Amino acid sequence: MLAVVCPGQGSQNPGMLSPWLELPGTADLLDSFSAAAGTDLTRHGTTSDAETIRDTAVAQPLIVSASLLALRAILDGRDTAEVVDVTAGHSVGELAAAAVAGALDDAGAVGLVSHRGRAMADAAAASPSGMSAVVGGDPEDVLAAIEAAGLFPANVNGGGQVVAAGSREALAALAEQPPARTRVVPLPVAGAFHTPYMEPARGRFEQVATTWLATDPRLPLLSNADGADYGSLGEGSHGHGRSADLLARLTAQITAPVRWDLCQASLADRGVTGLLELAPGGVLAGLAKRSLKGVESVAVKTPDDVEAARDLIARHSAVGGAA
Repeated sequence: MLAVVCPGQGSQNPGMLSPWLELPGTADLLDSFSAAAGTDLTRHGTTSDAETIRDTAVAQPLIVSASLLALRAILDGRDTAEVVDVTAGHSVGELAAAAVAGALDDAGAVGLVSHRGRAMADAAAASPSGMSAVVGGDPEDVLAAIEAAGLFPANVNGGGQVVAAGSREALAALAEQPPARTRVVPLPVAGAFHTPYMEPARGRFEQVATTWLATDPRLPLLSNADGADYGSLGEGSHGHGRSADLLARLTAQITAPVRWDLCQASLADRGVTGLLELAPGGVLAGLAKRSLKGVESVAVKTPDDVEAARDLIARHSAVGGAA
């Protein structure tokens, strides 16, 4: 049973698309993504510095583009529905996962996420804020400390990690007096995403998302809201959910916590045996090692990882006929 997962914001790094552009056809595909996003993703993925790609308006389409470039290179023309048993994405990665599930085409996913990124960047600029990972400790103690500090648990990731979000002053105070047996690690993001700080962005994105071209998912897609398959909200034309519910939850997600712990629990309940994290991979595979014991994972970072990804698919894809 194979899960394909897509990383979220903060996973970007300078020059991350350079090796992918050496593959045939990738430059043209990235050009189409740039046109959809209204920004030069080739430049941002090859020569832009860390501060430039930290900008939410740049980071979000760049990350989704990286995931989809990697996916197409790995599959080499194969249909995702013939390979992937279940998919999910962390925060902005849920838009890439929607493309994996066939609910958005690749350029459509990049175009939609560019609206999300710009709206969230503007909201972050209007009200300075940030996010920090709280690693370790007792989960209940961590959540209580976050609340006591006047912060929000923006990402409940499982594996001993909760991301706190809110004002920079409150984050600094939490770092000075962290919960017992924890480390507080600032994240390279521009605002308190998945909290009420993003309400202006949610309203602005909703105007775009409600009329965006989308189709019903063609394979199981897990929601950040509760880890459930979108099919639980309504079967849709393929039995895996309805596009209207997907777009509504992608909108609500902007101010709602990401429950990646529940997504991982759903993967475990489904009997997932292999987890493939698309580029720029690493974070979700790391969480899986702590939360999904016995599940083999591959984190795709460069084209050097493509063969390992294909091998994982061959051995774990149930829909593709793996034993």
